[in-house]
Amino acid sequence: MTDSRTFNTLFLCTGNSARSQMAEALLNHLGQGRFRAYSAGSHPAAAVQPLAAELIAALGLPAAYLRTKSWDEFDMPGAPVMDFVITVCDNAAGEACPVWAGHPVLAHWGVPDPARTPDDPKGFRDAWITLRRRIELLLALPLDKLDHLAREQELRAIGQQGGQP
Repeated sequence: MTDSRTFNTLFLCTGNSARSQMAEALLNHLGQGRFRAYSAGSHPAAAVQPLAAELIAALGLPAAYLRTKSWDEFDMPGAPVMDFVITVCDNAAGEACPVWAGHPVLAHWGVPDPARTPDDPKGFRDAWITLRRRIELLLALPLDKLDHLAREQELRAIGQQGGQP
């Protein structure tokens, strides 16, 4: 039996300005319709970090759709039900998250924050490489053969992968 449905995935970070934006763009691109990715933050920044937007555009994706958003948008009636909720920064991992409809798989994939040095392209490239490697591991999972607990264990194990260049 093949699971042909689309998996909704929400990447969370405190500011939703860099790592979660990059993860959203990467999974939407690499997932080839098997995934629909979103991103949000607990305390969204005013704008997406310019170097993050440049990396996303370099992937060939339009950057015009990028915007920071609160995770409250995904906790409202009519919001997409998530299959996976993945935090990508240490702050969001320790915060009290909303109770998500549908009981999604929860995992933490901590990535150093490139926005701490917003003018240093290396930090953004390193975060991009780490996220790409982890997303490629996610895409390699036989999700149609894994139950909820096994999916959670696999996603959490991916977060333990170094991925740093």
